[in-house]
Amino acid sequence: MKIAIIGQSAFGKSVLEALTEKGEDEIVGVFAPPTKEGRSTDPISDAANELNVPVFEFSRLRDQEAVDQFESLNPDLCAMAFVTDIVPMSMINFPSMGTIQYHPSLLPLHRGPSSINWPIINGETETGLTIFWPDEGLDTGPVLMQKNVTIAPEATLGSVYFNKLYPLGVEAMIESVDLVRNGTAPKIVQDESKATYESWCKASDVVVDWNADLATVFNMIRGADPQPGANTTFNGTKLSLYDASHSSYGLEGHPAGAVVEIGSDKIVVTTSSGSVAIGRVRAAGGKKISAGEWAESAGLKVGDKLGT
Repeated sequence: MKIAIIGQSAFGKSVLEALTEKGEDEIVGVFAPPTKEGRSTDPISDAANELNVPVFEFSRLRDQEAVDQFESLNPDLCAMAFVTDIVPMSMINFPSMGTIQYHPSLLPLHRGPSSINWPIINGETETGLTIFWPDEGLDTGPVLMQKNVTIAPEATLGSVYFNKLYPLGVEAMIESVDLVRNGTAPKIVQDESKATYESWCKASDVVVDWNADLATVFNMIRGADPQPGANTTFNGTKLSLYDASHSSYGLEGHPAGAVVEIGSDKIVVTTSSGSVAIGRVRAAGGKKISAGEWAESAGLKVGDKLGT
């Protein structure tokens, strides 16, 4: 088949490299985000250049110029590997064998752009990925393939994606292309009665309420680690929190949000039902550093409260 890839970042790069290595299809073009001034070229563009695959960078895929370029390649299949731009239906419907897309959740659950964050924040123990046939809706098209993964009790957004959904997603894209080529790719209609949708997980969505129970606080921190970073304040300054773990330190009459222990590599903070250890932090305008280092620089003392 002649395949056009729309994608970006490391995931798109890996899909391009895996399809090229497999060698059963011709990659006729890669549509990647344009390089911003002062920024590095997107990894998928770098890989395409190394592989002598034509790269096309349009600021908006909806523009007629982008559509015309896509159609001129006459692809049999379009593979969408991590796409944040709006792709017009004229482009999606053009390939003779259709368009397939990767989404990191078990559709119809967790439709939307932050579909890895929310299951972790919600305390769910399982998620997965879907390869589907996009249509006019947002993540609503028929399902081609799904793969389930567990969410470990202390897993973060980063570990779930990089250790599971990323490598498994690349494999699933290659398997799906094989099914399309063989004419055996299914199109299973999503069950709308089970559909959920969440928008972007923004920093304003993950402001820690220390009066909440331990599980709620812990899940919020790990579900937003590394992006967008669950956050609180100290003396009016925003503080983002990372590398959370459970602490055996009891409440012992301390109010929620109280710092009850300061170590070289962590601080321990109380919630309404237990305490959580924070390994790394980032103060507004600064870099991520160990929580102990930040505590020393900020003059934090045992008994001080976060969220102030």
